[in-house]
Amino acid sequence: MSKLIPRRLPWLLAISALIILADRLTKNWVATHIPMGGAISVIPRVLRITHWTNEGAAFSLFANSASPHAVRWTLIGFSLFAALAVLIVMVRLGNRFTLSTVALALIFAGALGNAHDRIVYGSVVDFIEVHIFTYHWPDFNVADSSIVTGAFLLILDSLLPKKDSA
Repeated sequence: MSKLIPRRLPWLLAISALIILADRLTKNWVATHIPMGGAISVIPRVLRITHWTNEGAAFSLFANSASPHAVRWTLIGFSLFAALAVLIVMVRLGNRFTLSTVALALIFAGALGNAHDRIVYGSVVDFIEVHIFTYHWPDFNVADSSIVTGAFLLILDSLLPKKDSA
């Protein structure tokens, strides 16, 4: 008699839903409370909440393209394709709650969060501005943070020793 393994997929999707909600709420708050180009200092000379839009990819790549419409729809297509691929892997691994499956939930949420903005608004709101000494990191948002954190967790999980399942 085989033992039923509880599915963890609903929990993973709940993590994704919470990240998407946090992304939407923060972007909406910034859009309604900070004028375009404005900023609120959180930690002087280190962290500010700003209000910028990004029509391009990460670090504003392709933002000044001669074909902004093509860039927008290419980024949307890529994001949705990546989200679908990640969702398929999450469904296949949905009976496990591991570092990798949590990472996939984060990447899934980030891809959908930014794809939503590109589809509905044509650009993504970026609002977290970080300065480390003289270095200025390009502004980013919750969805971006979720993707980067997920990618970092996947790399970390690949470096950790694996337990024998036997």
